[in-house]
Amino acid sequence: MSVLVPPGFLLVAGAVLVAMLPRAARAAVSVLMPLLVVAYSATFLPAGTTVSYPFMQFTLELVRADRLSLLFGGIFCVTGALAALYASHEGDVRQQVTAMLYTAGAVGVSFAGDLLTLYFFWELLAVAGTLLVWFGGTRAATRAGKRYVLLHLAGGGLLLAGIALHVAHTGSIRFDAFDPAAPTLAAWLILAGFCLNAGVPPLHAWIPDAYPRATITGSVFLAAMTTKSAVYALLRGFAGWEILVPLGVVMALYGVFFAVLASNLRVLLAYHIISQVGYMVVGAGIGTALAVDGSAAHAVNHLIYKGLLFMCAGAVIATTGRGSLADLGGLRSRQPLLLALYMIGALSISGAPLWNGFVSKGMLLKSAGDLHRDWTVLLLGLASIGTFISVGLKLPYFVWFGRKADVEPKPVPPAMLAAMVCAAFLCTLLGVFPGLLYPFLPHPTDYDPFTATHVIEIVQLFVFGGFAFFLLLPNVSAARKTLADVDYFYRASAPFVRAAVVDRVDAVFGAVQALADRITAALSDALRDPTAWFGEGRRGAEDYDPDRSRPPLLSPLVVTIATFVGIAVALLSW
Repeated sequence: MSVLVPPGFLLVAGAVLVAMLPRAARAAVSVLMPLLVVAYSATFLPAGTTVSYPFMQFTLELVRADRLSLLFGGIFCVTGALAALYASHEGDVRQQVTAMLYTAGAVGVSFAGDLLTLYFFWELLAVAGTLLVWFGGTRAATRAGKRYVLLHLAGGGLLLAGIALHVAHTGSIRFDAFDPAAPTLAAWLILAGFCLNAGVPPLHAWIPDAYPRATITGSVFLAAMTTKSAVYALLRGFAGWEILVPLGVVMALYGVFFAVLASNLRVLLAYHIISQVGYMVVGAGIGTALAVDGSAAHAVNHLIYKGLLFMCAGAVIATTGRGSLADLGGLRSRQPLLLALYMIGALSISGAPLWNGFVSKGMLLKSAGDLHRDWTVLLLGLASIGTFISVGLKLPYFVWFGRKADVEPKPVPPAMLAAMVCAAFLCTLLGVFPGLLYPFLPHPTDYDPFTATHVIEIVQLFVFGGFAFFLLLPNVSAARKTLADVDYFYRASAPFVRAAVVDRVDAVFGAVQALADRITAALSDALRDPTAWFGEGRRGAEDYDPDRSRPPLLSPLVVTIATFVGIAVALLSW
């Protein structure tokens, strides 16, 4: 039995500590605690370390440290620290505690070596994520949070059912890779639970529904953890499962399509979470060493540049009070630094040379090209064009360029700026020096992204995307619009399902409950005065009439004497 403390539990303890500290100390601990966990993991949990505890007839492997878990656990902590720095000016203890627990859930998933530990932290992610949505404080946030928790309870149910079947079939709770050549029902159920958290269509609508309705700072945390925890789980358990390749391609294109149509800043960026996670799912499905490395590297890069993009969008909303492209414009001269920071994130997600997305996308495209998956390469390239058009051109054009909106933005809080500068620096550092990340990837690699072919291909995509955008600009609208995604069907059908099923079930249970209440009341009334069973019935004091009343057939004294005589006869007979 090891005395080492799992990193996820350290962050849970940090959340308890944050809840008890004064405001100034809370902000500092919220930033420093995740970084201390990174240092702790690097020092005391080198690759190959395990922390196990007996539990019933099983062994809980609370920590299984290898290059994959250390990479994801570390980047979750770094992202959590940046998001905490971004939110430090608010001092909202509810969000600070919940965000720490949310980070603890993601880190716990990363180090889980068994399925029960994985499930515990998986559900912690769902609970904390729901609270972050509800902290938005609006009616829309409350309703979105309800949908969020219901969908994640369904995903958790699939995961738990798969775990139960897996344990019944194998007798083991270890979280190892599932064999794609011999898939079981348990594996399919677990895969479905992972896919829901990854946002695989049609199980994706909770992302653009819930994330934009959270608080400005809460959405930065939400954009980072849940989907990438699912990517980690897919890389750990389902690398090489062919079904993930087409699913990932659909994600990449589906997210881009809706992002091009979106007019709300955070809705647009939320759809791009789906698109970018699609690249990672493709890498998991290909399953080669380069593909897994590319998927892991893209998850790291995505956590950084997507956090930066949500931070910039949040800063625009916080300083202007507006979140729709239709209400913004002409902010370039009043927010030049914010524009520059946003463009670093936009170029990173688009895969521009010298920024981190260029490296990891290149690894994924090369892994597909090496296996002659030409359609996969072509469709992912098409998704890259859509990413550049929507994130790199459309959003900055309508926010910082275009017509000048009647709005005077407030100064960006220094804590927000500091977090965005740090994220932009990391995007650039890992883009210029990709070799800094390679030693932490799951497999050794010497991939060189700066080949002439790769650079020329990306430049061509950018030129084509820019030409298409400005050619179609007169027809591009930033007007507010409601996007009819797949959640339309379960939202529209909910009243009919309630009337046809829920209300009828409630009526049946209500009738059963009423009958049970009547039986209980009758028994309670009878047991309160058992002697009334032998007479006319118990009366209230107001009903008593000494002239009309008569003694019961058997008085209490007679009943008592008869009871004792019966007991005595029974004992003597025995």
